[in-house]
Amino acid sequence: MAHGFVSRRLHSLLGVIPIGAFLIEHLIANYTAIGGPERFEATVRWINSLPFVLLMEIVFIYIPIVFHAVYGVYIAFQAKKTLPNYGYFRNWMFYLQRVTGLITLIYIAWHVWETRVQAALGHPVNFEMMRNILDNPVTIAFYVIGILSTVFHFSNGLWSFAVSWGLAVGPRAQRQMTYVSAVVFLFLSYVGLMALFAFVV
Repeated sequence: MAHGFVSRRLHSLLGVIPIGAFLIEHLIANYTAIGGPERFEATVRWINSLPFVLLMEIVFIYIPIVFHAVYGVYIAFQAKKTLPNYGYFRNWMFYLQRVTGLITLIYIAWHVWETRVQAALGHPVNFEMMRNILDNPVTIAFYVIGILSTVFHFSNGLWSFAVSWGLAVGPRAQRQMTYVSAVVFLFLSYVGLMALFAFVV
């Protein structure tokens, strides 16, 4: 029982720090693509020039994502279909959190394969790589769905994080947190989609 409580708390925490922080950084870095290939590739070079970048990626990104994903899939298939303590809207958010989590897992795995794995095989991540990836409507649609699912999963997860960690106690605080989550979703969706279509146009 205690093990499950700790695992859920860790799962929730990792979804915000460091995974959520990395998502924001990644979307903002990609957003520099609206300034053209030179600006985007300068950003990529700066990130790759950071000391111990591979070690930091493994420790602060890949390991947390794997734990969050594996335990999240377990939660998705073990969770009850309804939340008796919450209303109709929150039950829908609970359901969508699980669905977008599974979509996000597929999207991230594919995105890592197309970018980081290819970079390890000698194909550097640059503007041209992203343009080639997004060279057909099916892939664009997949990326749009992936970005929106990932951003929703994070922004709605902020609500769950605030509630489970005692930061939003009571109906009023939880309602305010819903508004915060909605603003985060709209902002990050805008940043993510603008970055995406900068590679397409």
